[in-house]
Amino acid sequence: MGAHENTPLTIKIVIVTMFDPPEGSGWPSELTRWVERVPLTERIVFPLGERDLFLNRERGVLAVVTGIGNARAAASITALGLDPRFDLSNACWLLAGIAGANPNAAKLGTAAWADWAIDGDIAHDIDAREMPTDWPTGRVPLGKATPFEPPPSTVTATMAYRLDPVLVDWAYRLTRDIALPNGAAIIKGAVLATSSLWHGWLLNRWAEEWVKYWSDGEARFVMSAMEDAGVAMALRNLGRAGRADARKLLILRTASNFVTPPPGVGAASSLAGEMRDGFTAYVPALEAAWRVGSAVMDSLLENGNPI
Repeated sequence: MGAHENTPLTIKIVIVTMFDPPEGSGWPSELTRWVERVPLTERIVFPLGERDLFLNRERGVLAVVTGIGNARAAASITALGLDPRFDLSNACWLLAGIAGANPNAAKLGTAAWADWAIDGDIAHDIDAREMPTDWPTGRVPLGKATPFEPPPSTVTATMAYRLDPVLVDWAYRLTRDIALPNGAAIIKGAVLATSSLWHGWLLNRWAEEWVKYWSDGEARFVMSAMEDAGVAMALRNLGRAGRADARKLLILRTASNFVTPPPGVGAASSLAGEMRDGFTAYVPALEAAWRVGSAVMDSLLENGNPI
């Protein structure tokens, strides 16, 4: 990193992206626009992570690719937070990436600032073909015997992460009037993070109720993603170690597809189509993440953090 390798580099903002296709694939990624437009001109080897890091040294902006899923995300953020080359103690962490949208709450291309990040992975599972006929789902909270059994389990104390309301509201107010592709809106709502890419109306109903359950009814399921709870957990732990400020996390998810099939199409056929042809609003969602996220980045760099 240059002549001052023994002095940690102070980072003001960490851009957190989740996936980056192999070089030469021709596909843009969540990282591409940040590298090209910030720009992030310095590449830093990061052997403990999924990909190398990218840096704009003058602006104090660092970008990381976590890898897909809560486990990879938690591992990558923890590794970065403990990296002695960087001082991240006062950095703002901006997670910006695409997501599947709940069609009851958002449209394709919608940008959503997360007010909650809910873990959807840790649970008991019974195949729907074997569950009692009066159960709404075969997924049961860890430590419970029936779906959505109150009160929420204390076995796992890190299922729901409420992001700092002051910071989230500030980001929303700053960006709510930004024009997005296809006239999409900017909203607030909860992101559900599961390491399985699920699809269908019945699972969408489960997701809505799961988010309500773990937030005591305060959160509304808007976006489905795969890493957000892992990032939130890692930052909470790094905060206890004095390596990061967990309050300074912003999560921006933009709708590249719906988590449900279109009318008249079965869930399996819809999912197969997405895997074959790609997400319907993939490129508009990437552009929305840049437009909204970069506005917040620029303001943070110029005016500092509002909390």
